[in-house]
Amino acid sequence: MKLVIIFGPPAVGKMTVGQALGAETGYLLFHNHVTIEPLLQFFPYDSPSFKRLNSLFREELFAELATTAAKGLIFTYVWALDDADDKAELDRFIARFGAGPADVCFVELYAALATRLDRNGTPNRLDHKRSKRDLARSAENLRYCDRAYVMRSGGAHPFPYPDRHLAIDNTQLAPAEVAGRIARHFGL
Repeated sequence: MKLVIIFGPPAVGKMTVGQALGAETGYLLFHNHVTIEPLLQFFPYDSPSFKRLNSLFREELFAELATTAAKGLIFTYVWALDDADDKAELDRFIARFGAGPADVCFVELYAALATRLDRNGTPNRLDHKRSKRDLARSAENLRYCDRAYVMRSGGAHPFPYPDRHLAIDNTQLAPAEVAGRIARHFGL
């Protein structure tokens, strides 16, 4: 079973592209807010309980999904490329999924902050991500992430798996076009 990890900064379009890729390939979509939203009802985002349970739920979901007859899985993730803990967490998820190196595809989406701020309030995003409905707070989070973390590979932060990596500037591209590029590039 193939595992496609779509990563990039907040509001770049990971979930929307994942939806289009799932429609094109028949792969299941596990966007990162599937676990985030229920936990936020009980714990603050940065609390130890939230972090522990979010990671645990994801690891267990990966392990269970690996036992199904699904064609593939698409997972979205906000990856701070300068944070070793983020890479370690993804490596744990991949290990729980049981995927070999040839079965994991990494798709990096990027777009300018202005584009992402525009996308921040789209109906699809707000429908699936209740915690993003406070648009001012969500927009400030976008700006904060850009200031605080490395959200794009390159330079001092080369991508750790270059042979399985596709980077796409999706600023001017429709989600279906991005999905098509991903499917063709990785032969999905």
